[in-house]
Amino acid sequence: MAWFRFVLYFIAIAFVTWALTRMEISAPGSLKLHVIVGDSDKLGTSEFSPVEIIQAIILGICGLIMVWVARYCPSQRPVALGFGGLALVFVIRESDYFLDRFVVDNLWQVLVVIIGSLLIVYTYRHRKRLTIALARVWPSPGLTLLFAGAVILFAFVPLVGHEPLWQSILGDTYQRVIKLVVEEFIELMGYFLWMIGTIEYAFQARAIGYRVPQPAARRLRDKRRRKSKGTF
Repeated sequence: MAWFRFVLYFIAIAFVTWALTRMEISAPGSLKLHVIVGDSDKLGTSEFSPVEIIQAIILGICGLIMVWVARYCPSQRPVALGFGGLALVFVIRESDYFLDRFVVDNLWQVLVVIIGSLLIVYTYRHRKRLTIALARVWPSPGLTLLFAGAVILFAFVPLVGHEPLWQSILGDTYQRVIKLVVEEFIELMGYFLWMIGTIEYAFQARAIGYRVPQPAARRLRDKRRRKSKGTF
């Protein structure tokens, strides 16, 4: 019933996007993508926006799903902990405004460095288990969607959301809110893909975790049969 899940994904994403756009059209400024919080604030912030809140919720869901995979699917634990750690890094990065303003300035950078270092050390120490886990799950629709989301978040958004780009395009008519709107909605699209990929990966990891073990001879025989038939 995988096709039915993808229909539900489409409906859910379309509904959330429609609700956000209708909110802004019905009540201009309700998305709060450019809020001035004080007289000394010259740039404004989008951290109070429903778009940012939805992004944080998505990251929380992804993190919890990866924790479940790591707990109940031991063979996929290295992969799940890696993606779960990335979700935590994203949450901290998305909370940078509040951490800097209400806790300690630049605290989010320290937390990201600490968690990132722990992830690197864990990945290096369990690199063999990670390789085996990836070999068991690949090719994977879930990991493919996770990769697509990562491309949008790591490569596309930083470049397209670069402020000098929009200043160059709009010239004297430049308004920062335009850059923020484009950036945040593209980020939301990347997080949607990330969440769908996480859910699909969890289904695949569960299937692997609960699969009845097969003797080595049978696995080799099935592999030879697939090769002889030209299937992948």
